[in-house]
Order: sequence, then structure tokens, then C-alpha cells
Amino acid sequence: MIDRERLPTRRASITIEFQHDNIDYTAGFSRFSDGRLAEVFLNGGKLDSQADVLARDSAIAASLALQSGCPSDDLRAALTRTAGGGPAGALSVALDRIAEIPA
Repeated sequence: MIDRERLPTRRASITIEFQHDNIDYTAGFSRFSDGRLAEVFLNGGKLDSQADVLARDSAIAASLALQSGCPSDDLRAALTRTAGGGPAGALSVALDRIAEIPA
């Protein structure tokens, strides 16, 4: 079993908004003290809609992977891309946008 790297109780976070497949999403994220991405929160569409549940669940899984040592670039590369190489899902869009923000 891999140990999760714990985050401080209080930590800075950044929120971004974007649209994907005509759905408005809000993503929040925090970084470890060394600048690595540590957690992602993602909400989209109407509360408890299928898009919202999938967004929240994918962000939880991504956060667990990040805290267990998976580099964010590896996670981004593993997610589905369109034929043109763009992000296919909301988590992919969020991680791509987050990657553009300096640590």
C-alpha cells in the first residue's frame, strides 16, 4: 500500500472556471509546498446531475492519485484525448488549464 502525502489543514487554493461541451465547470486546486499539484475539486452543470457527479468523482480519484505520488503530467497523459489531441473530458480540461498556471 502506498502512503498518501497529507496536506496541511489550511492551505491556499486557486479557483478557475471553464466551459466544456456546453457545461460550465468550476475547478479548485491546491499545491504541495514544493509546487506539485496536490488536489483538484471539480463541479459542473446542475448539482447532482450526471456531469456534476462524474466531475466530482474524477477529481477525487485524481486527488488520491496525486497524493499517492502520481505526477500531474502522468495523470494528464493518461486521460482521454480527442483525435486532435485536445482534452476529451472535464478533468482533462481542468488539468490542462491548471498546468498553465505557474506554481
